[in-house]
Amino acid sequence: MEKKNLDWSNLGFGYIKTDKRFVANYKDGAWDDGVITDDDKVVISECAGVLQYAQTCFEGMKAYTTQDGHVVIFRPDMNAERMANSCRRLEMPVYPEDKFVDAVAKVVKENDAWVPPYGSGATLYIRPYMFGSNPVIGVKPADEYQFRVFVTPVGPYFKGGAKPLTIKVSDFDRAAPHGTGHIKAGLNYAMSLHAIVTAHEEGYAENMYLDPATRTKVEETGGANFLFITKDGKVVTPKSDSILPSITRRSLVYVAKEYLGLEVEEREVLFDEVKDFAECGLCGTAAVISPVGKIVNHGEEICLPSGMEKMGPTIQKLYDTLTGIQMGTIEAPEGWIYKVE
Repeated sequence: MEKKNLDWSNLGFGYIKTDKRFVANYKDGAWDDGVITDDDKVVISECAGVLQYAQTCFEGMKAYTTQDGHVVIFRPDMNAERMANSCRRLEMPVYPEDKFVDAVAKVVKENDAWVPPYGSGATLYIRPYMFGSNPVIGVKPADEYQFRVFVTPVGPYFKGGAKPLTIKVSDFDRAAPHGTGHIKAGLNYAMSLHAIVTAHEEGYAENMYLDPATRTKVEETGGANFLFITKDGKVVTPKSDSILPSITRRSLVYVAKEYLGLEVEEREVLFDEVKDFAECGLCGTAAVISPVGKIVNHGEEICLPSGMEKMGPTIQKLYDTLTGIQMGTIEAPEGWIYKVE
């Protein structure tokens, strides 16, 4: 399939309508077979459960063109599992994990012309999502649901290199204790919008959220997990029941241990410890790792030794290794790379 005539190297991180998407419906206790369709419009009742009570969840992943020309998806089975967990928590029917992976692969294949070429710096972002679709006026789960997958080509998260970010400690809580912080629910992101708009207005790139119970421990940002490097080269990542289990973060932890031979600690991280770390990064699908150079807590500045000019050396190694695995220049662990045939 001939590639679309896009300026691949200058794409932004935004939505571009592509040719095909997948739609499946849940009714009378069962999922239908689903279809690939041209239609990008969603038609639902004004009283649909998603509109009244925010009963929706989603996933995000990417497809790439590797060095040898194959189109691959990075660990889609992990996204399928995480979405299943989100659905259970929100009292939504689980879309079967094998069918989830199959639907994602079909949409990527049908939109092959939109998959950016190797070396362009661009990728194909994949967005599976589900929502309650039938009318619900009393507070209860919907009876009918729609599962959809669309894709859009996106540019690199950073233009001109990964410059370290300045972030702030937020006065807001991202999630409640024993709440929904550990699932990828749309409501979590709606809750974070005011906080991120406020941070941007104040000149910060992101928020650092502390634990909602004691506000003494580091949790995550609105859309990424934290990764810290100690001065003796150890990788430390916060552990909490109210943060999203990032697939990128879990992959980086494996890379740190098995590829780079680094010691890794997944544990509670006190905010008081942050000043003693050598490097800090935010990890997620969009950028793999975004370096952090400065953290501001109500006027008090914590400047990481890695500085504001470039990634710290350990985070750079983690970034290079994981992106090498994704792009096919470094051999991947078994099962990490799903080849779209």
